[in-house]
Amino acid sequence: MLYREPEDGEPIRFENGKWIVPKRPIILYIEGDGIGPEITNAAIKVINTAVQKAYGSDREIRWMEVYAGEKGEKLTGNRFPEETQKMLLKYRVVLKGPLETPIGKGWRSVNVAIRMMLDLYANIRPVKYVPGIESPIKNPEAVDMIIFRENTDDLYRGIEYPFDSDQAKKIRKFLKEELGVELEEDTGIGIKVMSKFKTQRITRMAIKYAIEHGRRKITVMHKGNVLKYTEGAFREWAYETALKEFRDYVVTEEEVNTVYGGKVPENKIVLNDRVADNMFQQIITRPAEYDIILAPNLNGDYISDAAGALVGNIGMLGGANVGDSGGMFEAIHGTAPKYAGKNVANPTGIIKGGELMLRFMGWNEAADLIEKAVAEAIRQKKVTQDIARFMNVPALTTTEYTQTLVDIINSM
Repeated sequence: MLYREPEDGEPIRFENGKWIVPKRPIILYIEGDGIGPEITNAAIKVINTAVQKAYGSDREIRWMEVYAGEKGEKLTGNRFPEETQKMLLKYRVVLKGPLETPIGKGWRSVNVAIRMMLDLYANIRPVKYVPGIESPIKNPEAVDMIIFRENTDDLYRGIEYPFDSDQAKKIRKFLKEELGVELEEDTGIGIKVMSKFKTQRITRMAIKYAIEHGRRKITVMHKGNVLKYTEGAFREWAYETALKEFRDYVVTEEEVNTVYGGKVPENKIVLNDRVADNMFQQIITRPAEYDIILAPNLNGDYISDAAGALVGNIGMLGGANVGDSGGMFEAIHGTAPKYAGKNVANPTGIIKGGELMLRFMGWNEAADLIEKAVAEAIRQKKVTQDIARFMNVPALTTTEYTQTLVDIINSM
């Protein structure tokens, strides 16, 4: 048997999309490849410190390591062992270090496999400037947004065919003969799909998050002026869901201007939308106007990295893949194999992923401690080499930086 499960903890349960978190939840972790083991264990140390400081002995995470990636292959011959899959399906919450996807062999992507297995349909990425980090924009302190990217639909469904394949030839023939659409013979085919059900459920999650965390605006990002029945439909379905199911909480931007004289009613969330290409320049020139961004898969992928660039260091960002009954929390960077084992990697990304996990658990006091500790470490210029070189200060090692965060939390 590959795993021994903790005897003194309980799984997190999910009821109607709500997290039911016991005082001693069992949470899985995957160390990951490359720098993964170093940064994942650093994150666990910081998370444990924050939980202990916030709640004393009343709450404690019972961590359980499961194997995937290089470690899984080394121990079992499989990058995603069957027993790991069983544990993920049982416990449904995992803190995950970065995993390499080898070219041409094995699992297409363990990350994607976990998302599909647990139906983690929302990719959530908070992007907030931390003072002291060098940014390419004039007023980075205005950047405080969260992207909700639909994770399972759109072009990323992977329905595509090479131009010279039998499938592409059949589709071109069908389009010509049945629909009167003629394509060149050297045309590859990709199919963009957008589901009302999937749009509605991520809209619900974004609105619930806004309500629970005091966010004041949701902007639907789309290219509906051209792609009317996919991205245009995403926009329409988002408005429909918001106004039918959350009418007491939501007011549209049009209503603010036409009914309320340009002033947002108290305790209302403003819902608006922007065309995708316009969004890219607006988050640079007017970042303060964006709070929660709700986007289809492809747009969400693009805008997430663009927003990350605004804060100057994508390695500082954590992310989550969340569904109605599970979550995978991680850094958004890769495995950085050339830094593996050198004790120089910045663990902030996965620490911020852990902070987001704590917020979904409802353990906001511990999450707040982590957020404040990271900001204070940067204020003190106690940082790893990737940031230190821009500050012209000596770099801390991974372990020194981790201990700095621990010390700051304990002093709060």
